[in-house]
Amino acid sequence: MKTLFLLLGTFLFVQTAVFAQNRPLQTRNALVIAQQNDVSDRYSLEIALIQMLNAYNVKTKASLNVIKQGGSPLALLSDTLQSKLKGEGIDTYLLVSVRGYNTKFKFPSKQTSFEEEIKAGHLFPLYRDNTTNVTFTFTFYRNLEPIHTELIRVGNVGSKEVVIRKLMKQVEKKLNKSWL
Repeated sequence: MKTLFLLLGTFLFVQTAVFAQNRPLQTRNALVIAQQNDVSDRYSLEIALIQMLNAYNVKTKASLNVIKQGGSPLALLSDTLQSKLKGEGIDTYLLVSVRGYNTKFKFPSKQTSFEEEIKAGHLFPLYRDNTTNVTFTFTFYRNLEPIHTELIRVGNVGSKEVVIRKLMKQVEKKLNKSWL
């Protein structure tokens, strides 16, 4: 009998977790932040994501338009900048970063705060020679707390342009499925 209750409890817990993960985010606005060391990679990724989100009527803004040229992403932690963004109607931050170049990267077990993630930074470029896969994390924050994280793997890549093109196809699927 104990085993039955344990199995039933485990099943209900898993179903609840799956249901919570499958609820749409109802993203209506977003500040897109690409964590790239190379400014051209950041620009390419942010612009591609903004164009995709705008096509689905999501109000967006690029972090490169918020942070002064040559400035640090740590500026996004300032109360002044956060108040300004809230005044513009931006309450969701979408943080995108490259996590690695293989298929072994696992889903993060703990979601980190916005401050920790911005301070950590990520220095992987969008594309590196002799790689076939690129793994991205997309983390959504509201009130600087993580609300949703997605792992997206892009395979069979041969250049930075191919990475972005294939990534946008994957992002469009996620948009329709759970982000809107």
